[in-house]
Amino acid sequence: MIKRPFFAITKPKLRCARIWALPKETLVEIPPPKTAVFLVKGPLPKADELMVRVGDRVRTGRKVLPAKDRGEGFISTVTGRVSGISFCTGTMGQPYTSVCVEADDQDQWDDSFGLQAKEPSLSTFVDFLGDVPGAPDFGSLLKGSPAVETLVVLGTDEDLVVTKNQFVVHEEAEALKQGMEVLKKLSGVSRLLLLVPDYLKEEAEKIGVEVNVMKPLYPDTLPKMIMKNLFRKPVPVGKKCEDLGVGFLSAEAVAALGKAFSEGKAPIHKRMTVIQKDGSTVQARARIGTPVKDVLKALNIETHHGDRVVLGGAMTGRPAFSGEAPVEADTDAILVQDRTQIIPSSDSHCVNCGECVRVCPAKMPVNLLIRYLENSLFEEAAQDLDLFSCVECGLCSYVCMVRIPIFQYIMLGKQEAARIRSAEEAHA
Repeated sequence: MIKRPFFAITKPKLRCARIWALPKETLVEIPPPKTAVFLVKGPLPKADELMVRVGDRVRTGRKVLPAKDRGEGFISTVTGRVSGISFCTGTMGQPYTSVCVEADDQDQWDDSFGLQAKEPSLSTFVDFLGDVPGAPDFGSLLKGSPAVETLVVLGTDEDLVVTKNQFVVHEEAEALKQGMEVLKKLSGVSRLLLLVPDYLKEEAEKIGVEVNVMKPLYPDTLPKMIMKNLFRKPVPVGKKCEDLGVGFLSAEAVAALGKAFSEGKAPIHKRMTVIQKDGSTVQARARIGTPVKDVLKALNIETHHGDRVVLGGAMTGRPAFSGEAPVEADTDAILVQDRTQIIPSSDSHCVNCGECVRVCPAKMPVNLLIRYLENSLFEEAAQDLDLFSCVECGLCSYVCMVRIPIFQYIMLGKQEAARIRSAEEAHA
């Protein structure tokens, strides 16, 4: 039975978490891992393509490129011996190369970044800092065409219970200021502004940069929604924010940038909001590559059969299928749910209640879209129903009465439609 009306007067207003509304939190330092795991996009290289092999030693801060003629790599966050190189798949079946490093007790720092950091340049950004916390795409932001005219540093967070960027604005103001100065100097952008929740305005203005404020309502904190509401530039289907002259970087990434150049060391730590089973949150900092199980153990969070661990926030996170899954540069949160709290997804068909259509910020016909995606009509979904207009907020799954995992269907659909297009272009 439908318990809610097809059309409601107002949409749900989801207020993002505020650090001043939470119990006083301290930053918990997670010990360095005994074995670090690094995931690199792309299939496992052939033996003659490998540039790093089992038994090789790496130093902390070293840029490692697993294969020849591939730009993807990682910054080693530990000193140790490569103990394994294998193939693995992501949540939606994306191919990855996994590199495991058994860590020594002491760090030995590679000096490659330190030498380049003495004279910062765009090549330093691209070569070393694409793997810093926050996973910024400096290459497309600073070398793209058309050039980015405005860089927005996000002091807001992109999921409901995540407060990582807000804590950076509040607690790492000096590093954030240094990072913005480096960006301004090297990027050549005409405008650099810091976007924060309205309650952090006074804190942000102390940094001495242009500040803009917004109400922390979800999904307004997502970049494409900011483009629409703040800049009055809706992003057309198939385009990115950078195509309209606006780039986005997280406050964490910019603060890590400032520390990197002031200390002469590549950033190796990731700050996260850990959401515990009772809904309380902890701010934690771990080295990139630390297995999730090590983070949970350090925080005394026990998991049992049937519990769920999600990498990311409640709205857009992806499941961790194993405790060995590593903290990555874009892991902003870890959400732990007790098996009794989990509302299972359903394979039921859409009942056409219209709730997903009502809440969709992109005004997509989600009720029709899900029918295409359930039947693997990915290209048709992109052509007929604007699949790529989705801003990836997850509200459709949040309100679905029959618990269809709509968000996951859309993520899969986007990936498959893009893969089909790439294959067609390659064989054209």
